[in-house]
Amino acid sequence: MVSDLVLLNARLLDPVTGRFLPHGALVAHGGEIVAVGDEFSVRPLIRPATTVIDLRDAVVTPGLIDGHCHPVSGADLTRGADLSACTDLPALRAELDRARRALAPGEWLHGWGLDPNVFGDLPISADTVGPVLDGVPAVLRLFDAHSTLASHRALELAGVTGPRRFAEQAEVVCDERGRPTGLLLEEPASMLVEDAAPKPTGEQFRARVAEVLRGMAAAGLTGGHMMEGDVAERAVLRELDERGELPLRLRLAPWCRPGDGVGELIAAQGEGGALWRVDGVKLFMDGTIDNGTAWLEKPDCHGESVHAYWPDPLLFRKVIGELDAAGVPTATHAIGDAAVRFVLETHEKSRKIGHRIEHIETLPDDLVPRFAELGVTASMQPTHCCEFTRADHTDNWSRRLGEDRAARAWRCRDLWEAGATVVLGSDWPIAPYPPLGVMAGARHRRPARDLTQPPHGPDQALTPLQALRGMTVNAGSGRLAVGDRADLTVLADDPLRVSDQDLAALPVRLTVTGGRVVHRAADL
Repeated sequence: MVSDLVLLNARLLDPVTGRFLPHGALVAHGGEIVAVGDEFSVRPLIRPATTVIDLRDAVVTPGLIDGHCHPVSGADLTRGADLSACTDLPALRAELDRARRALAPGEWLHGWGLDPNVFGDLPISADTVGPVLDGVPAVLRLFDAHSTLASHRALELAGVTGPRRFAEQAEVVCDERGRPTGLLLEEPASMLVEDAAPKPTGEQFRARVAEVLRGMAAAGLTGGHMMEGDVAERAVLRELDERGELPLRLRLAPWCRPGDGVGELIAAQGEGGALWRVDGVKLFMDGTIDNGTAWLEKPDCHGESVHAYWPDPLLFRKVIGELDAAGVPTATHAIGDAAVRFVLETHEKSRKIGHRIEHIETLPDDLVPRFAELGVTASMQPTHCCEFTRADHTDNWSRRLGEDRAARAWRCRDLWEAGATVVLGSDWPIAPYPPLGVMAGARHRRPARDLTQPPHGPDQALTPLQALRGMTVNAGSGRLAVGDRADLTVLADDPLRVSDQDLAALPVRLTVTGGRVVHRAADL
């Protein structure tokens, strides 16, 4: 037997039992774990070309996997000013002013991560932001990536002068005179302006995607369930993979929109390379609560969120049936209670082939046991609760829903205890991608910027072991056994015993994907 990688003086953590294995060394070859044992037993496997790393008592877990992320489209969505730290209008205006001053003549201003809570009770509009946007073509993406705020100049350059009709539930928001306010709801409306903005070159974009993926690897991620994957996005991954620049193992789920045929999506299944593969289809059943585009059983406080994203929801069921019959697993975005109910009812006739529901932000009691009964995975992003809602329900999301529905937010623990498979993710670029931050948020349910704040729904917090499982075995990793993939995350200490408040800052010492070191601490 030969070896590509040998790790010595390691603590090997089993994510199912929460206990350390009785071994201190691990050997990888050909992308797989080929041996675990003590230093004496693995020494004969070391060859001149073997990479040998003394971990100095660091903790090895199966590779952490982001259960829902957008690393390729997110590379484009995160161009420009990061607005996520802006908590009020003065801060937003100051950040936009700094970004505006840095623009070259004629250049567009891009921003991302804009929290609607910045606007308080004022309308989300270009006029509310004020003169800082005057005369500048600006595209500001709200944090949920389901809406965009465009300046009047950007609307003018895009030829958006009034309301538009869309096949999906999307909207160019207009005032009482029919004049666009700048707020564009859902992708079809947002793309009217996005498509008018200048684009980076292909090489610039590939470099940006590679940069994002390197950052993910440095944060401890070895893989991600990539909720995208059209032809152009697959081409980027193919080139990076062939260049040896792909540090994560990616499972792609290309989108299926209303009106799309499923033949090409079915044919694309299995396409991939060494570290990426198409394995599923992503669909949308609704939008977001913050936008008023979710699908709720009762309207929100503005009388909104009463429609499905699909104009004919029964067509959604037909598409799911076709994909299920072809053996294609699906991942359906469903945030509102009506959307979740409809998707679960749709899967009553599906086979148990790995179908998922994404987000599940507010869930009535009677639907909690249905996930386990139907074999539908609950894919959840606890940091959305942490970062964009408040325990006192004064945030936009909670106020729109009202007390009863806001009190049943992100029911991770209830779903887990009901027997559902719960997978955790970030939905980056909606929330930060570092997996230790996601796991910490699942445990403390507090905003990372101020951990002294009270938790939103502390009874829904996961245990340390549950949070680790949600980003390892539940998401598709192994258990550090011979024959498992050599996808490994190495941490400075035991993540199960580091406090909730300190977990996000726990140093990542080493990241290994397919037996290849893709991140290594400078002193290791």
